Amino acid sequence: MNYCNQCGASVIRSIPEGDHLPRFVCSECHSIHYENPRIIAGCIPELDNKILLCRRAIEPKYGLWTLPAGFMENNETTLLAATRETMEEANITLESPSLFSIFSIPHISQVYMFYRGTINSAITGPGTESLEIALFSEAEIPWNDLAFPVVSETLKLYFEHQHNHDATFNGAIIKTNDQLITRFY
Repeated sequence: MNYCNQCGASVIRSIPEGDHLPRFVCSECHSIHYENPRIIAGCIPELDNKILLCRRAIEPKYGLWTLPAGFMENNETTLLAATRETMEEANITLESPSLFSIFSIPHISQVYMFYRGTINSAITGPGTESLEIALFSEAEIPWNDLAFPVVSETLKLYFEHQHNHDATFNGAIIKTNDQLITRFY
């Protein structure tokens, strides 16, 4: 950040009075500009014991497979962001999506929230951000061609849960710093 979004003056990086972290502070109006983690919301689309994945048509990780997900926009809930991204990337809607996992990844200042739900619309083809979409059983998942570690981890947790618990799970798994800390059921 170079300029204040309140008055347009230049900003400096300093620790504001009463704070403990460096922030961008306007040299003129003294507005403090906070930087916060970005939230990525996505879905685990299910159909007939398979998971829908999207092959990325955009960078980063062009051509690799992922769950439909993306950055949350202002003025939307995490569920709305997840379902919007699923529609944008896979042209599908889900029946009764429920929160499945939350990952906090501090070294990249991101929080991932994945919902799971049954596909309840026709699968017509990829959205504009995907080269293709496909349904995969656990044995068919292209593990070596997944775009992001958090997608791989989410799928591993999903299948672990499928093997060890009731398939009608309605809860959330929360991870932070790569340590499982809480499971909600």
